[in-house]
Amino acid sequence: MDENTQTHEEHLRSLFLETALTRLFIIAAAPGAVSMLASAVFDLVDGIIVGRFLGPTSFAAINIAMPFVILVFAVGDLMGVGSSVPIAIALGAGKKEEANNIFTCTVLGIFLLGALLGAGFWVFAPAIMTAMGATGTLADQGVTFLRVYALAAPLSSMMFAVDNFLRNCGRIRESLLLNLLMATLGGVLEFILVGHVKLGVAGAALGYSFAMSACALIGLAPFALGRYQLRFVRPRPTVALTREVFTAGMPTFLNNVAGRATMVLLEHALLRLGGADAVAVYGVLIYSACLVFPLIMGTCDALQPAIGYNLGAGHTDRVVKLEKRVLAACAAASISFVPLTTIFSKEITLLFMPDASQNLIEMALRAFPLYSAAYLIRWIPLCTQAFFTALKRPKPASTLSLFNVLIAPVICLVALLPLGLDGVWLNTVASTFASSILAIVMLLRLRSELRAS
Repeated sequence: MDENTQTHEEHLRSLFLETALTRLFIIAAAPGAVSMLASAVFDLVDGIIVGRFLGPTSFAAINIAMPFVILVFAVGDLMGVGSSVPIAIALGAGKKEEANNIFTCTVLGIFLLGALLGAGFWVFAPAIMTAMGATGTLADQGVTFLRVYALAAPLSSMMFAVDNFLRNCGRIRESLLLNLLMATLGGVLEFILVGHVKLGVAGAALGYSFAMSACALIGLAPFALGRYQLRFVRPRPTVALTREVFTAGMPTFLNNVAGRATMVLLEHALLRLGGADAVAVYGVLIYSACLVFPLIMGTCDALQPAIGYNLGAGHTDRVVKLEKRVLAACAAASISFVPLTTIFSKEITLLFMPDASQNLIEMALRAFPLYSAAYLIRWIPLCTQAFFTALKRPKPASTLSLFNVLIAPVICLVALLPLGLDGVWLNTVASTFASSILAIVMLLRLRSELRAS
């Protein structure tokens, strides 16, 4: 074992096993939440730039295309989270070669699958917009937006995994700095390309996709140079390894893919019930969630390597105590979001679309309190799913994810559709309530299993 490798191992052991739990939570969660928030702030800025410079039609076009863009990112997230869990457990158990092989195979897999998906979305972009019910300028802009992201897919989707690999190596500060760079670079580029070069929705997509691709390469460089615990080795892919990565990452993938499928259904209903204005309002609701959703997911994701490492090292008591801190922090962030968006719903809407019609504003004022109420309990299924993923329990995590983002929302959409637009706005509240009940039942069962063991 060389001196550099030994130093990395001592750093991980000291950080994950010997640091006091509250201090470890703060060290990992704070930068993780800020990293995710930085990325989300760019999403927020992205919506503001598009809404202000390009108007409601372009804003609606991007929101129709975005679920399909996120499907591409979901591949990187699937394999990033799916590999991060077994990597963390392998490192905790001292299996360095196994961890390096998982890392190397995952990077190659993301690039190849990203290229394949990007090619598919480039070819089928017009058919996708037609299937969504978009026509004319709305459809043309949606196609342009989707195709720009398709070109960058092999590298841009890598960014989600790089973030996980950095945290696996205890490089929490580097993860934070990389996300801040991505958000800043993307925001500046988009402002220039949309506001000054006048590239329209193509500029909006180009700014962010370039920033993600560039930061993915920057993040991978230290691994290629052998400066971190994980390093590139000759890949030895196996069916068992592929199954392990995909199984571990499936809950996150389902959360992304099934969630986008649900979004497509909701947007289709919104187009039919309220036209482009309703889709634009829904976009504002989604963008406003950038204020809190990243804090929840960033905290959960940031603690996954620590939980996995402790699990691999056999410290289940620290695992449970860490998760209690995660639940408390996410509950506080989520609940505080409700009064904020309810009180300032008009201001938030005008922030995105200062020239919004009176009809759109009235629609938003009605939608915000109905939609935002879900955040009183939305943290429960999200944290529970992430906890099961970190414990390498993909089946309950996948079950909860699928129920939370697809099954419950679709059932509620059908049940509430007779209420018109109000039924769509209430969909998230009803489906989150049902998912929270399922999550609590699962947590109680897990507690009994841990006590028995």
